[in-house]
Amino acid sequence: MGHQVIIFDFSLIRGLWEARVKKNKERQRKEKERLEKSSLEKIKQEWNFILECRKKGIPQSKYLKNGFVDTDEKILDTYGKTPQLQKRHALSDEANKERNKFIFQLSGEQWTEFPDSLKEQIYLKEWHVYNTLIQTIPAYIALFQDLRVLELSKNQINHLPVEIGCLKNLKVLNVSFNNLKSVPPELGDCENLEKLDLSGNMEITELPFELSNLKQVTVVDMSANKFHSIPICVLRMSNLQWLDISSNNLKDLPEDIDRLDQLQTLLLQKNKLTYLPRALVNMPKLSLLVVSGDDLVEIPTAICESTTGLKFISLKDSPVETIVCKDTEEIIESEREREQLEKEFMKAYIEDLKERDSAPSYTTKVLLSLQL
Repeated sequence: MGHQVIIFDFSLIRGLWEARVKKNKERQRKEKERLEKSSLEKIKQEWNFILECRKKGIPQSKYLKNGFVDTDEKILDTYGKTPQLQKRHALSDEANKERNKFIFQLSGEQWTEFPDSLKEQIYLKEWHVYNTLIQTIPAYIALFQDLRVLELSKNQINHLPVEIGCLKNLKVLNVSFNNLKSVPPELGDCENLEKLDLSGNMEITELPFELSNLKQVTVVDMSANKFHSIPICVLRMSNLQWLDISSNNLKDLPEDIDRLDQLQTLLLQKNKLTYLPRALVNMPKLSLLVVSGDDLVEIPTAICESTTGLKFISLKDSPVETIVCKDTEEIIESEREREQLEKEFMKAYIEDLKERDSAPSYTTKVLLSLQL
């Protein structure tokens, strides 16, 4: 049987996660105190000090006294300010300054639109805009032909302009947790795109067929929307390695899902799947499959066989009654917050799984229940 983990009360996992983080921080604090008191840490500090002195060309006679290392920081201050070292720091600062010239950053709810000065900076290679009240991406974005990264998460953006298709060098597009309801077909013209994040928009139901042209895409995140099926265009992204379509309205998977022969991670939790197609067994590189097990009545036996090398994780979701609010926007915002939290948890959980790759392949069932 394959490695299977069942988690109960997934919607209440926050308490468990916070307790785990707190416990881990306490363990790190104690370990730090232990290391500070240990002779091994002292030896490490002395060795690092010696290395630093050597880098700065400080004579050995200045920090070695009768065989003992003098770790006085004044030695570094006095002898370490060589012209060569100062030149090295200056070059490093200059390199960082030069790089930052090509990055535009903006955040804060005081922003309701992009500053006018932005249209003059068409040499920019990255935009990082988050946590603002901006609703519209300006059409002049088409002028930014060198743009590689477009990070626009957690704003109020309600549509993507068709001009986005002019960004031929774009590699990363993140418009997660906005108010998008659709994606323009012109996005399919961004032929060098490698990562597409549409998660948390809550209302996207389909993707245009033109996105089939995105042959360089390796990561697609469509979670927390209203997809009823995996879009055809996604099945045609031949280089796709990571697909997150969790928290949608899927009831089944396409029988030809094995067309994604490069796929390594498939996240399907929080849908309404009743069965998994046998085609999943024919995906040679699939190493992680996460589903919600509440409604599943049919799972191909081969998925659970240890010979496949697949980690099959079934999350058991606990039904939670919807909190009735007078304002619909309050419900949407609370859902978004919950989705953000659960995405962070899943990311940490998957990273933890990777660290435990040596775990035994026999079936393991874990029941986690929280009393809040």
